[in-house]
Amino acid sequence: MINQKKYSAVIVAGGKGYRAGGELPKQFLLISGKPMLMHTINAFYLSNKETRIIVVLPKEFISLWQQLCSDHNFVINHRIVVGGETRFHSVKNGLNEVPPDDFVAIHDGARPFVSPELIQKCFNESYKNQCGVIPVIDEINSVRRLTDNGSEIIDRSQLKLVQTPQVFPAHLLKNAYELDYDSSYTDDASVAEKYRVNIKLIPGEYTNIKITTSLDIILAEQIYKYLSKR
Repeated sequence: MINQKKYSAVIVAGGKGYRAGGELPKQFLLISGKPMLMHTINAFYLSNKETRIIVVLPKEFISLWQQLCSDHNFVINHRIVVGGETRFHSVKNGLNEVPPDDFVAIHDGARPFVSPELIQKCFNESYKNQCGVIPVIDEINSVRRLTDNGSEIIDRSQLKLVQTPQVFPAHLLKNAYELDYDSSYTDDASVAEKYRVNIKLIPGEYTNIKITTSLDIILAEQIYKYLSKR
């Protein structure tokens, strides 16, 4: 672990999607009896208990989250920030709470199984190289690209699937997020690259899934059991 370095984490849970099933946005659905978002926050706390944790939530669900924290006796310290119109704007709102001399991780609230070890590796590499760091995994499926004449095979060895956390020197990412919004931004690295921040890839984790659908919730319970036995 890096000594005397300040870490921040912006956990983006500003979505209102119900694709994962149920009557609540996915970040509040239960995994092993506890809201998904609590698992996510706990991973960052276990990685470094001094991390400044900022959680971005839809305004209309902040009171519900506070009630859930009370019901589950969830006491890990974190700050709540209101989400924006898009993920870009939600991240920007969260970054307003991050000091420029920190190293900051941006993480999807719906990735509850990220390991504390991966989080720390991302921070370490960002500090060591003074660049953006993103975890990736190999594409294991056959992939085709649509063309004017139909489709064509793509060499999957040239493809990587991007995960979070994505970690940056905070001053660089804060400056990048002063750029105007562009719908082509798919993640924080794409915003940072537009600002000409160098990006380093490191191996991610296949268990670090992003929960999106009701099937993912079923899978999440099995991943939780698997990780609990390790």
